[in-house]
Amino acid sequence: MKILTQSLPNSSAAYLQGYLRENTDSSVTYPTVIIVPGGSYTHIPEQQAEDLALAWVARGYQAFFLRYSFISEKTPLLPNPVIELAQSVAAIHAHATTWHVDLRRLAVAGFSVGGHITALFNDWWSEADFNQQAHTTPEQLKVQAVILGYPVISPDLGFPTDAATLATWSTTPKKIAADQHVTAANAPTFIWVTANDPLVPVQNALAYAQASLTHGVDTELHVFHNGPHGLALANSVTAWKPGTDLPHVAHWLDLATEWLQDLK
Repeated sequence: MKILTQSLPNSSAAYLQGYLRENTDSSVTYPTVIIVPGGSYTHIPEQQAEDLALAWVARGYQAFFLRYSFISEKTPLLPNPVIELAQSVAAIHAHATTWHVDLRRLAVAGFSVGGHITALFNDWWSEADFNQQAHTTPEQLKVQAVILGYPVISPDLGFPTDAATLATWSTTPKKIAADQHVTAANAPTFIWVTANDPLVPVQNALAYAQASLTHGVDTELHVFHNGPHGLALANSVTAWKPGTDLPHVAHWLDLATEWLQDLK
């Protein structure tokens, strides 16, 4: 396995880290996933991000995680991390042959605020204004699907809980309410969440799923009955406190993998 770090345009802090299968046959390609981790826009849990990436590698994927910009580096922060995700997707398109990427099977998986970044990317990828900001084209940003794990979707739905924090995210909250910007151009979307998430209310996931269904987006939603926020793989690998190794919730990865394989 090859581990690489890809810098991104116009950012000294953001980068894409890849975990790649190596093959001397350039015609061999693999399905690929970009992990966008959480961290409340203040940090990312790098070990968890790597664990998520390696779980996909074990399933035959090329896997990356995105270290995006934080509020300590730019305020207000958005849309910078969304632009960095777009530039990451474009970089994978550009290096598809070298990195053995099957572009027909490229997915983005975002967790918590990483889900917010991913949902906004899903909403904006085809828009001219966004592509102008990212210095990309819609063709460079095409993905097969997105996966959202316990996502933040809208500041109107319970996270963040205070105006001061929201002001570090954006001065125009309506623009970052991802459920309000879904279109028929959105990629197929898989969402999983726990019903009693105490940090990011389940209503975030429900709102995005409803908006996606309303616009005819291929959508799958799983609401597990119990579990705290930040479960990642929901197994012993990513368990970070008692009650975060939950075999039932851990089925999400099998479900997501099967769903990706089932997409046309």
